[in-house]
Amino acid sequence: MLNHYLHRIKVHLVKTHSSVLDKFNLGQEAKDFRPLDGGWSISEILEHIALTSHFLLILIDKGAAKAQRNTRNLSLEVALQEFHYDLSAIETIGIHKSFDWIRPEHMEPAGVKSEMEITDELISQLKRCLVHLEDLRNGEGVLYQTMMTVNGLGKINVYEYIYFLSKHAERHLAQIDENVAEFNERHPA
Repeated sequence: MLNHYLHRIKVHLVKTHSSVLDKFNLGQEAKDFRPLDGGWSISEILEHIALTSHFLLILIDKGAAKAQRNTRNLSLEVALQEFHYDLSAIETIGIHKSFDWIRPEHMEPAGVKSEMEITDELISQLKRCLVHLEDLRNGEGVLYQTMMTVNGLGKINVYEYIYFLSKHAERHLAQIDENVAEFNERHPA
């Protein structure tokens, strides 16, 4: 069960980040296009993904360290026997417009980083998540939980936090696709 659970998170993480990184290959005019509803441009969405992941990884890094420390005074075997390998509560995070999400102001794009800096940051973030999954490959990630208020998730473990990060990026991929469709409609080839 644990291997399947971790594999599912890892595959989603890699596929989602690959898709996000592919969006940098869109034409600059498409990336700068602002939809009629006044939403973010694709460039801003990409920056927001990296920015949000930055702040999520601060919590993931701390949670991973605490989970490792908890192996000294908690029974990993008992925790894994009692653990429910269910990621369904986090699935809605990846669906664009599935619920109202008020993001903190510090996670709004400011346009101060270059595309190369954002790309490098996204790649680095992916690598950090993969290192955490490898370092916690024996189930240690269930030994620490952090509160997640978004969509009423409550306490989630380190693995779920990593999946949340990936699902957040997936949510914005749908937003990017909407922008591309609107751009193409308004700028037919």
